Amino acid sequence: MAGIKSLAKDTAIYGVSSIVGKFLNWCLTPLYTYLLVPAEYSVIVNLYAWIGVMLVLLTYGLETGFFRFANDPQKGEPQTVYSTCMTSIGVTTLLFLGIVWTFLEPITGLLQCGEHPEYVGMIAGIIALDVFASLPFAYLRYRQRPLRFAGLKLLNIGLTIALNCFFLLACPAIYERNPEWIGWFYNPTYGVGYILVSNVIASAAILLALSPEIFRIRWKFRYGLLREILHYSFPLLILGLAGMLNQNFDKIIFPHLIDDPLEAGTQLGIYGANAKIAVVMIMFTQAFRYAYEPFIFARTKGEDKRATYALVMKYFIIFEWLIFLGVMFFLDLIRYFVGPEYFAGLTVVPIIMIAELFSGVFFNLSLWYKLTDKTQWGVYFSLIGLVVIVTGNVAFVPHFGYMACAWSAFACFFAMMFFSWLVGQKYYPVPYDLKSIARYTVLALVLYAIGMWLPIDNIVLRLGCRTLLLVAYVLYVIRHDLPLSEIPVVNRWFGKKGNPA
Repeated sequence: MAGIKSLAKDTAIYGVSSIVGKFLNWCLTPLYTYLLVPAEYSVIVNLYAWIGVMLVLLTYGLETGFFRFANDPQKGEPQTVYSTCMTSIGVTTLLFLGIVWTFLEPITGLLQCGEHPEYVGMIAGIIALDVFASLPFAYLRYRQRPLRFAGLKLLNIGLTIALNCFFLLACPAIYERNPEWIGWFYNPTYGVGYILVSNVIASAAILLALSPEIFRIRWKFRYGLLREILHYSFPLLILGLAGMLNQNFDKIIFPHLIDDPLEAGTQLGIYGANAKIAVVMIMFTQAFRYAYEPFIFARTKGEDKRATYALVMKYFIIFEWLIFLGVMFFLDLIRYFVGPEYFAGLTVVPIIMIAELFSGVFFNLSLWYKLTDKTQWGVYFSLIGLVVIVTGNVAFVPHFGYMACAWSAFACFFAMMFFSWLVGQKYYPVPYDLKSIARYTVLALVLYAIGMWLPIDNIVLRLGCRTLLLVAYVLYVIRHDLPLSEIPVVNRWFGKKGNPA
C-alpha cells in the first residue's frame, strides 16, 4: 500500500509539472500573435515542429531503454547503463551539430530561413541542449526525485516566459525611451529571433542545473550493452517518430506546398495559432494519461478489469465532448487568445479539437497492445496515420490551404482510432459501451449545431443561450451516467441532506 501511495504521489508531481508547464508555454501564444503578423509567427510554428521531430529522432528511445535496462540487475549497474546511454547520445548529438554546421547553407534554404541562417544554428543548439538534458531528467525519475524533476521543468518554462517578456515587451519599451541603455545588445527589428534566443538561454541554464546528474557519476561504457539497448529501443523510435510526425508533419511541409512564400507563411501562421486553442483538449488527455497508465498496469494481475476499462472510456469521451462544447460555445470570447489578424482561421478549431478527441480515444484503446505485449501494433497504427496525413496534406493543401491540414489531422487520428479498436477487439476484446458513446457523440454534435446556428446577434444573449445548452449536456450526464450522489465530496452532502431525486 505504501508503494502505491508513493507511486500516486510521484505521478501527481510529474503530471502536474508537465501539465502546468504545457499550460504556461501555451500562454505565450497571445504574446506572439499580438506582436507578430502571421507570416512572422509561421517561422516559429515551422521551426518548433522541426524541433519536436528532431528531439524524438536524436533521443531514439533511449529514455525508455534506460528505464528498462537500469531496472534489470542482470544487465549491469544502473550507472553503467546510464553512462552508456549518455555516451551514445552525446556522440550522436555532436555528430548532428557537426552535420548542421557543415551543411548550414542548404539546411537554411530547406527551412526557408535564407535571411537568418543563425536561426538554424539556434534551433540546432536548442535541440542539442534538450537532447543532452533528456537522460539526466530520466535519471532523476529513476532515482525517484520528482520534486527536483518538476522544479527544473517548471524553471525551464519560467525562464523561457521571462526571457520572452524581456526581449519582446521590456526591451522595446526601454529602447524607445533610452536606446543607449540596451542598444549594445538589442536590435528592435530582430523580432522572431529573440524567441529562439530565449529558448537557447533557458535550455542552457537547465542543462547547467543538471550538471550533478552528468558529472557526479561513474562513467563506464559497454558497447555490448548499448547494442542490446538499441535493439530494444528501435521500435520505440519508429513509434515515437511516427507519432510526432502525425502531430507536426503539416506544419513542416506546408511552406513547400504553397507557391507564394508570403501566402504560405501567412496561412501557416494563422493555422498554427488557431491550432493552439485545441491544446486544451491535449492537456486534458495528458492529465488523464498520467493517471491512467499506472491504473491499467497496476491491474494486469488478478481479476479481469475489462468492464472497468470500458467504463473509463465512456467517461473519458463524455468529458472530452464537454470540453469541446465549452470551447466552441465560448469561442466568441476565447478567440481573443490570438490576435485579430488570426481570426480567419477559427474555422479549423472544431475540426482539430475533434481530431484530438480521436487521438485521446486512440490512447485509451492502446491499453490492449500494451497489456498483451503486442506493442508492434502501436507502430503499425501510427504508420497508417502517417500515410493518411502525408497523403492528405500533399494532395489537398495546394488547393485548400490550411483547411486541408485540419481535415488531414481529423482523418489521420480517426484512422488510428478505428483500426486500433478493430484489431483490439480480436486480441483483447473490451466491452465498450458503443451505444452510450454514440448517444453522447450525437447529443454533443446536435447541441453544437444548435449553438453555432442560433440567429442571435447580441453576444450576451447568444452566450447565455449557449450556456443553457452546455448546462443541458451536463444535466443529461448527471441524469444518465453520473449521479451527484456518487461524486466524492458531493456525496457527503447528499448523504446528509438526502437525495433530492
